[in-house]
Amino acid sequence: MREQHSWIKMGCGAAGDVPQPVYLAFSGALLALGELARWAGPEQFLRESLLILRRCIGFDSAWWGEVCPATAAQGPRNLMHASIGLSADFAQEWNQTVAASDGFARASMDSLGVVVREGGECVDDGEEMAAFVERHGLRTIMAVTEELPGSGLLFFVCLYRNCPRSAFSDLESMLFLAFSRHLLQLWTHRLADLRAASKASSLASLAISDSHGRLSFLGGGVGRVLGNACRDWQGTMLPAQVVAALERAPCSIALAGSRLMLDRSGPSTVLSLIDDSARALRVTPRELSAAMLYARGHSHKEIARLMGLTPETVRSYLKNAYGGLGVSNKLELLAALNP
Repeated sequence: MREQHSWIKMGCGAAGDVPQPVYLAFSGALLALGELARWAGPEQFLRESLLILRRCIGFDSAWWGEVCPATAAQGPRNLMHASIGLSADFAQEWNQTVAASDGFARASMDSLGVVVREGGECVDDGEEMAAFVERHGLRTIMAVTEELPGSGLLFFVCLYRNCPRSAFSDLESMLFLAFSRHLLQLWTHRLADLRAASKASSLASLAISDSHGRLSFLGGGVGRVLGNACRDWQGTMLPAQVVAALERAPCSIALAGSRLMLDRSGPSTVLSLIDDSARALRVTPRELSAAMLYARGHSHKEIARLMGLTPETVRSYLKNAYGGLGVSNKLELLAALNP
């Protein structure tokens, strides 16, 4: 990649001694990042983190999120993003017009954990890419892409400056890499806590959105289900049928042959793919039997007689079964028991 695009700088270079004011500012930024992780919700954390970084490294705009690397069948694709100072349709335009020809993005995805920089001296990825750079003021760029373990997708952060002569320095790239590593570690810990609380089997089976359906995290498994359910899905915002179900959480919905559990976590909604084995862990055999009888039309009294229980115990079993299966009414119960 370096031979194909000679204007791209790989790595941090030699920064030399860090001036004391810069050291103190960066140290303060890391302390602020740690404090942010204590109170910020998932929908706030990444954006506020980049604003903290801006105290040490000046930039005009930023883009971050998750991306699928290129395959033999198609180019890379951004699936979840947020930004500072960029247009709302930036990611969609990138996906549709320049993703396949973006040599800088490929260089970053081919060099995980390495800072990649471009000073604006040359763009040879075609006229469409040149127009995209000009339109959005991306003349100077610095990025790092990392694997988000267990998610099935790559996580990236890009910083931009509008002036082609304002290249990011060796010192700035070193600080950017160190900050990004702290950021990714804190973000990974937050996601691990949410995964554990949701009972999702992995980060790939997890997603997080706000009340309007805007994603702040997307696991690859959930992304595939959403893409299969809605062929024109562009990522970042949940499909309309999933957004419509958010206000009913906790609940579950059937989607593209899978079942998606929706649970509230503060102002956020945690979405997780569930399968038969996961459901079985949440519901005892007796609770499942009561739920199946109820789904078939038996009343509480009939279930109590058939199972040798009191009606109060039947109600308790059904309440536990509803919670374990992630359903809120009999129609959802039927769908959960007969996926």
